Amino acid sequence: MKQATLIYDGECPFCRRAAAWVLRRARPGAIEALPCQDRERERRFPGITFEKCMAAMHLVTHDGQVFAGEAALPPLMERLRGWRWLAAVLRWPGIRHASPAVYRWFARHRYALAGLAGHPRGESCTTDPTESRNERKKRD
Repeated sequence: MKQATLIYDGECPFCRRAAAWVLRRARPGAIEALPCQDRERERRFPGITFEKCMAAMHLVTHDGQVFAGEAALPPLMERLRGWRWLAAVLRWPGIRHASPAVYRWFARHRYALAGLAGHPRGESCTTDPTESRNERKKRD
């Protein structure tokens, strides 16, 4: 499987943790993570504007297919060790029809939810989703 690029909100604590979780489980060479805020995203993916990027995560496959929001979850799960079964479940009709609304709600409220979980928006911002909280504290 060729590499895909996961584009996510690098300022969102949930998004950073999700990207780190994905990278730890990804098949070797299957996924790279790129924050929306990274200038490399602008250069490589000019069609994914900052506004689109902040509204939903995106997965761009090696052949240029772009999946956004909940539509990115099945092809993303297919690239993870031990998670292909979830890709199939996410395609079930009931889940497939409900997931857009659930995803949009979560995406719109992600900063408030992160704050409730004790992670304010600006806390330990990093463009490296694999960097640990202790490493960020030492750096800051």
